[in-house]
Amino acid sequence: MNKYWYDENQKFGSIPLETITSTSGLVLARQIIAGELPAPSMGKALNFRMAEADEGRVVFKGTPLDEHYNPAGTVHGGWASAILDSSLACCVWTMVPVGMFYTTAEFKVNLIRPMTDKTGEVICEGRVIHMGRKLATSEATIKTRDGKLIAHGTETCAIFDPNQR
Repeated sequence: MNKYWYDENQKFGSIPLETITSTSGLVLARQIIAGELPAPSMGKALNFRMAEADEGRVVFKGTPLDEHYNPAGTVHGGWASAILDSSLACCVWTMVPVGMFYTTAEFKVNLIRPMTDKTGEVICEGRVIHMGRKLATSEATIKTRDGKLIAHGTETCAIFDPNQR
């Protein structure tokens, strides 16, 4: 069995700017999940993907591998941070008005227990807590398939007009 989530048909890359500025984040997220748009290349390197998207909520799934280990022989905290940041920001993306952009302004991660390549697939669910015109906040958890909490985090995203950067 392939240890990676993707197959040879999966496309990776960036979404054209004109598509991003003319389509809602929720629609784009669902198109990425369906394979109609490329998945972010980072997901290939870190072996995680967006699996579900609804307004104000996304789920990422991933499997940490030995390629993600730190010198102590466990999965580097950066792996957990990356999947959390992806979930925390993308749940906000599902609510950002068409034509507007978003970016992580700050986030906090709480690592509860270590992961290894034996942990198996994990589920990272992010939910919007507050959606304002200029700032949004979200929270997310990483859990094992049997519901054990591995990590949790919170994030603030800035919402902005890309033409006024």
